[in-house]
Amino acid sequence: MPILGLEMADSGTILLVEDEESVQKLLAFPLERDGFHVLQARDGEEAIELFGRHDVDLVVLDLMLPKVDGLEVCRRLRAGSAVPIIMLTARDDELDKVLGLELGADDYITKPFSIREFRSRVRALLRRAQLGPTAGPANVIEVDGVRIDLARRAVAVRGEPVQLTYLEFELLRILAAQPGRVHTRQMLLETLWGGAAYRDPRTIDVHVRHLREKIERDPSDPEYLFTVRGVGYRFRDAT
Repeated sequence: MPILGLEMADSGTILLVEDEESVQKLLAFPLERDGFHVLQARDGEEAIELFGRHDVDLVVLDLMLPKVDGLEVCRRLRAGSAVPIIMLTARDDELDKVLGLELGADDYITKPFSIREFRSRVRALLRRAQLGPTAGPANVIEVDGVRIDLARRAVAVRGEPVQLTYLEFELLRILAAQPGRVHTRQMLLETLWGGAAYRDPRTIDVHVRHLREKIERDPSDPEYLFTVRGVGYRFRDAT
């Protein structure tokens, strides 16, 4: 029986990339029980091949893989897709986490983790991806040269299209929808993932830095995304 609140999951497809058979079975079972179609890959090459042949709603990607490692798989997937990606790492290494986020992963889980935590992360990303952004009276947000088309999930800055990952789009949408309002890291974690449990608030910093690199003329001197020291972030006031 599907989990309460995941009635849409029966049409969802998850690509699970993990080279250890025991871990594959451990993670695939609860996903299939919840109604997901699970594609299983045991190395990076197989993951890329399966992703190219199927419509995938979410990728669970181990960092340490044979043939093509998880970071490279993430980079290749991100080159042509904004599908949500959760990265698994066996090492509690800040560099691994940052590299994964910089390459476009939306979330990460450090092994060992509980199945409850795993399912919580999957539910949070899929629920937001399936429901899409919450639109206001209009389906477009425009603030001082930034245009966000919510229905098409398209962004243009100063008239030029910008390719964002799933999470970068959501982060920009949240901040730009309320110009000038300060959002704490905790608030952003709650809004983006439906909760701050298990997550390091510095994850937000990495996504903001990556977003700045895509929309700012000079990321070190931002025009749009401002840091409120010791608190969080805000989008520039509308003029």
